Amino acid sequence: MITAEGLDTLNSELAALEGQGRTEIADRIKTAREWGDLKENSEYHDAKNEQAHLETKIARLREKIAAAVVVQEAPAAGGKVCFGSSVLVRDQDGVEHSWRIVSSHEAAPQEGLLSAESPVALALLGSSPGEHVSVALPRGKRVLTIVSLG
Repeated sequence: MITAEGLDTLNSELAALEGQGRTEIADRIKTAREWGDLKENSEYHDAKNEQAHLETKIARLREKIAAAVVVQEAPAAGGKVCFGSSVLVRDQDGVEHSWRIVSSHEAAPQEGLLSAESPVALALLGSSPGEHVSVALPRGKRVLTIVSLG
Protein backbone atom coordinates (compact mmCIF):
# COMPACT_ATOMS: atom_id res chain seq x y z
CA MET A 1 0.00 0.00 0.00
CA ILE A 2 1.15 3.50 -0.78
CA THR A 3 -0.34 6.96 -1.01
CA ALA A 4 -0.52 8.76 -4.35
CA GLU A 5 2.06 11.21 -3.02
CA GLY A 6 4.39 8.33 -2.11
CA LEU A 7 4.04 6.83 -5.58
CA ASP A 8 4.90 10.20 -7.13
CA THR A 9 8.03 10.32 -4.96
CA LEU A 10 9.09 6.84 -6.11
CA ASN A 11 8.50 7.79 -9.75
CA SER A 12 10.55 10.97 -9.35
CA GLU A 13 13.40 9.04 -7.73
CA LEU A 14 13.31 6.47 -10.54
CA ALA A 15 13.38 9.20 -13.21
CA ALA A 16 16.39 10.85 -11.53
CA LEU A 17 18.30 7.57 -11.32
CA GLU A 18 17.51 6.59 -14.89
CA GLY A 19 18.40 10.04 -16.20
CA GLN A 20 21.04 11.95 -14.28
CA GLY A 21 22.29 8.90 -12.33
CA ARG A 22 23.02 6.83 -15.42
CA THR A 23 24.56 9.81 -17.22
CA GLU A 24 26.97 10.51 -14.36
CA ILE A 25 28.06 6.88 -14.15
CA ALA A 26 28.53 6.66 -17.93
CA ASP A 27 30.71 9.78 -17.82
CA ARG A 28 32.82 8.33 -15.01
CA ILE A 29 33.30 5.06 -16.93
CA LYS A 30 34.21 6.93 -20.12
CA THR A 31 36.77 9.08 -18.30
CA ALA A 32 38.28 6.09 -16.51
CA ARG A 33 38.61 4.16 -19.80
CA GLU A 34 40.65 7.01 -21.23
CA TRP A 35 43.22 6.52 -18.46
CA GLY A 36 44.53 3.34 -20.00
CA ASP A 37 44.85 -0.29 -18.91
CA LEU A 38 41.53 -1.40 -17.46
CA LYS A 39 42.99 -4.31 -15.47
CA GLU A 40 44.72 -2.03 -12.99
CA ASN A 41 42.39 0.96 -13.25
CA SER A 42 40.66 1.27 -9.87
CA GLU A 43 38.59 4.26 -11.00
CA TYR A 44 37.12 2.15 -13.80
CA HIS A 45 36.31 -0.75 -11.48
CA ASP A 46 34.77 1.59 -8.88
CA ALA A 47 32.59 3.18 -11.56
CA LYS A 48 31.50 -0.23 -12.89
CA ASN A 49 30.60 -1.36 -9.34
CA GLU A 50 28.65 1.83 -8.77
CA GLN A 51 26.86 1.24 -12.08
CA ALA A 52 25.85 -2.24 -10.92
CA HIS A 53 24.50 -0.81 -7.64
CA LEU A 54 22.60 1.88 -9.55
CA GLU A 55 21.00 -0.68 -11.88
CA THR A 56 20.01 -2.83 -8.89
CA LYS A 57 18.41 0.19 -7.21
CA ILE A 58 16.56 1.04 -10.43
CA ALA A 59 15.27 -2.54 -10.72
CA ARG A 60 14.07 -2.52 -7.10
CA LEU A 61 12.29 0.81 -7.57
CA ARG A 62 10.58 -0.51 -10.71
CA GLU A 63 9.41 -3.56 -8.74
CA LYS A 64 8.05 -1.37 -5.92
CA ILE A 65 6.21 0.82 -8.41
CA ALA A 66 4.79 -2.16 -10.30
CA ALA A 67 3.58 -3.78 -7.06
CA ALA A 68 2.29 -0.54 -5.50
CA VAL A 69 -1.36 -0.36 -4.62
CA VAL A 70 -2.39 3.27 -4.34
CA VAL A 71 -4.75 3.69 -1.43
CA GLN A 72 -7.15 6.58 -1.46
CA GLU A 73 -6.54 8.51 1.71
CA ALA A 74 -9.45 8.63 4.09
CA PRO A 75 -8.18 10.91 6.86
CA ALA A 76 -11.31 10.63 8.96
CA ALA A 77 -13.02 7.45 7.77
CA GLY A 78 -15.83 7.04 10.25
CA GLY A 79 -13.91 9.09 12.80
CA LYS A 80 -11.29 6.37 13.17
CA VAL A 81 -7.55 6.33 12.53
CA CYS A 82 -6.83 4.65 9.19
CA PHE A 83 -4.18 4.59 6.48
CA GLY A 84 -3.55 8.18 5.36
CA SER A 85 -4.95 9.71 8.56
CA SER A 86 -3.23 12.58 10.30
CA VAL A 87 -3.54 12.02 14.01
CA LEU A 88 -2.65 14.13 17.04
CA VAL A 89 -1.86 12.09 20.17
CA ARG A 90 -0.81 12.92 23.70
CA ASP A 91 1.49 10.56 25.56
CA GLN A 92 1.31 9.78 29.27
CA ASP A 93 3.80 12.60 29.96
CA GLY A 94 1.51 15.16 28.32
CA VAL A 95 3.69 15.56 25.22
CA GLU A 96 1.74 15.85 21.97
CA HIS A 97 2.83 14.19 18.74
CA SER A 98 1.37 14.67 15.28
CA TRP A 99 1.74 11.81 12.79
CA ARG A 100 0.40 10.84 9.40
CA ILE A 101 -0.04 7.09 8.81
CA VAL A 102 1.72 6.18 5.53
CA SER A 103 3.36 3.18 3.84
CA SER A 104 6.70 1.85 4.98
CA HIS A 105 8.26 3.28 1.79
CA GLU A 106 7.19 6.79 2.77
CA ALA A 107 7.86 6.59 6.50
CA ALA A 108 10.01 9.32 8.05
CA PRO A 109 9.15 9.53 11.76
CA GLN A 110 11.27 12.65 12.29
CA GLU A 111 9.06 14.37 9.69
CA GLY A 112 5.81 13.09 11.22
CA LEU A 113 5.31 10.28 8.69
CA LEU A 114 4.67 7.03 10.55
CA SER A 115 4.77 3.62 8.85
CA ALA A 116 1.44 1.79 8.98
CA GLU A 117 3.48 -1.27 9.96
CA SER A 118 5.07 0.36 13.02
CA PRO A 119 3.95 -0.67 16.52
CA VAL A 120 2.57 2.81 17.23
CA ALA A 121 0.54 2.95 14.01
CA LEU A 122 -0.76 -0.58 14.51
CA ALA A 123 -1.97 0.41 17.98
CA LEU A 124 -3.61 3.59 16.65
CA LEU A 125 -5.36 2.08 13.61
CA GLY A 126 -9.10 1.76 14.13
CA SER A 127 -9.15 4.00 17.22
CA SER A 128 -11.17 7.18 17.64
CA PRO A 129 -10.46 10.55 19.27
CA GLY A 130 -10.64 10.31 23.05
CA GLU A 131 -9.55 6.66 23.13
CA HIS A 132 -6.43 5.48 24.92
CA VAL A 133 -4.12 2.95 23.25
CA SER A 134 -1.25 1.05 24.79
CA VAL A 135 1.94 0.54 22.80
CA ALA A 136 4.83 -1.75 23.70
CA LEU A 137 8.05 0.04 22.76
CA PRO A 138 11.70 -0.85 23.38
CA ARG A 139 11.82 1.57 26.32
CA GLY A 140 8.64 0.18 27.84
CA LYS A 141 4.90 0.37 27.51
CA ARG A 142 3.41 3.77 26.60
CA VAL A 143 -0.18 4.92 26.73
CA LEU A 144 -1.28 7.35 24.03
CA THR A 145 -4.50 9.34 23.97
CA ILE A 146 -5.89 10.23 20.58
CA VAL A 147 -6.62 13.97 20.69
CA SER A 148 -7.87 14.54 17.16
CA LEU A 149 -7.85 13.41 13.54
CA GLY A 150 -6.96 15.73 10.70
